[in-house]
Amino acid sequence: MFETINPLLLTSVSPLIGLFYLLLIPKTNVNHCRLATLYSSCVTFLLSLLIWIQFNQSSPFFQFCKTINWFSSLNFYYTVGIDGISLFFILLTTFLIILCILVSWESVTYYVKEYLISFLLLEFLLIQVFSVLDLFLFYLYFESVLIPMFLIIGIWGSRQRKVRAAYQFFIYTLIGSLLMLIGLVYIYLNVGTTDLQILWNFNFSETQQILLWLAFFASFAVKIPMVPFHIWLPEAHAEAPTSGSVILAGVLLKMGGYGFLRFSLPMFPVATVYFTPLVFTLSLLAALYASLTTLRQVDLKKIIAYSSVAHMSFVTVGIFTLNTQGVEGSIVLMLSHGLVSSALFLCVGVLYDRYKTRILKYYGGLVQVMPLFTIFFLFFSFCNIGFPGTSSFIGELLVLLGSFQSNIFLTFTIAFSIILSAGYSIWLLNRIGFGSLKLTYFTLFQDVSRREFYILLPLLFLILWMGLLPNNFLNEIHFTVSGLLEHCSNS
Repeated sequence: MFETINPLLLTSVSPLIGLFYLLLIPKTNVNHCRLATLYSSCVTFLLSLLIWIQFNQSSPFFQFCKTINWFSSLNFYYTVGIDGISLFFILLTTFLIILCILVSWESVTYYVKEYLISFLLLEFLLIQVFSVLDLFLFYLYFESVLIPMFLIIGIWGSRQRKVRAAYQFFIYTLIGSLLMLIGLVYIYLNVGTTDLQILWNFNFSETQQILLWLAFFASFAVKIPMVPFHIWLPEAHAEAPTSGSVILAGVLLKMGGYGFLRFSLPMFPVATVYFTPLVFTLSLLAALYASLTTLRQVDLKKIIAYSSVAHMSFVTVGIFTLNTQGVEGSIVLMLSHGLVSSALFLCVGVLYDRYKTRILKYYGGLVQVMPLFTIFFLFFSFCNIGFPGTSSFIGELLVLLGSFQSNIFLTFTIAFSIILSAGYSIWLLNRIGFGSLKLTYFTLFQDVSRREFYILLPLLFLILWMGLLPNNFLNEIHFTVSGLLEHCSNS
């Protein structure tokens, strides 16, 4: 019976069913709205686990494929399917949406129904981004994600500059994608289709590849973001609500890396090799610049935001090493960063919900009054460093192994950013958790609540699982990555 059910289609449709049900609930019945959204997101997550259970790890091909005759006169077909690369991004999306609903259970008090609608819509769009096998549909969903995220930052943001940050996020990322739209139109007019599997086997000339690679790079580099396209990220994180920062750092930043793996590498292999030195240079600058900038920040969210820029530079290095260790390491590091950065933003949210400030100077000595919180923050800070036994260590180690095969100087230089990462992570931990208690500013202290404890605990277990048993994840990824690199080398 289960073999005839397509779990990918069920996972894709589930948020829409929850969304339609939520629309029927009166907006005055806030608890019913919250429970309906939570149950819907839990069902979606369970269905995404069914994808993993039925996934055939020994196949490099797309699985659970379904094609719908959408616009046959223009050669448009709605095709979905997943491989080892997109599998875990869908799981990460459906898991983090549950945490976003739970973390905002008490903090969001106005326009609650609209807020929940935004997250269910965002979940649907992100699942489509990671499962559609058509370039036009990918672009459509890739840009549609901006709309609910714009609303989440602009309406439910935590400070006065939230509207400015929302517009900066929206305009900056949209403009970056205009070149990709031009490239998409050019591809359709020349090839006659936007079907991904056909485009993979279409031989673009060297000049075409270079121009199209640059068009796609402009879009993906802004999303990751790479230096110097990162300006929007710290501001967006600083003004977004905790749940907005979680989904932004956890999933939205991964769309750029996913775009490189899904489109730039297989469609433009010659241009990818040609521009590899450029990407390495930008990644190296990003790792060093962002790490040093992190040390200068006083806002807790901006510290984590700049550290994200540094960690994502490791991802771009891994992708463009064009070998198995590097690419697999970049995927693991993206998944790890999705968990670790989300956990750190949740910890900052715990503090902000209580004391309504994220300025570092007001905190200190919290281990004396918030021991559970400090234990969680200590663990996630060590994960951010890439401590052995955590998921970040596996990803960074594989990336360094892959980059060593490509460029030894790059490997040693970017490894230096790990030392800087240890510097700002331990410095932040020491300032918040240890030292003297700042009784001048706060007199009432409360450790993590039961709800917050059960939000942070699954993240801790998942990070340890990926760090101690990485083959559970690498086995699913390996054949897809091998097939991708073989395709690139043959093209």
